[in-house]
Amino acid sequence: MVRTPLTPWERERGERLGALLRTARGGRSMVEVAAAAGLSAETLRKIETGRAPTPAFFTVAALAGTLGLSLDEVAVLAVPPEPADGAGSGSDAAA
Repeated sequence: MVRTPLTPWERERGERLGALLRTARGGRSMVEVAAAAGLSAETLRKIETGRAPTPAFFTVAALAGTLGLSLDEVAVLAVPPEPADGAGSGSDAAA
C-alpha cells in the first residue's frame, strides 16, 4: 500500500506536537517517559523530532497521560490556522 504524502500542515502539526511533548517532559529522560507510557524510546524520539508526525491516537493519549497533559491541550495543535484573509471561514454569513 502506498501512503499519501503528508501536507505541509501535517508536517508542521507533527513538529508542534513534538515540541509540546519535549517541553512537558522537562528534565525527565526520554527512556523514563517512554517506558511509563508503554512505548519504546525510539518511538518517542521519532514523535518528538517530527519524524513520526502522525502518531496513533492511543500513543498520543498514553503520552499525554504520562506527561500530565490533557487531550484538550494536545488537540489545540490539530486545528489548522485560519487563512490570513479569513477566506472559507463561513463566519461572514448573514443570519
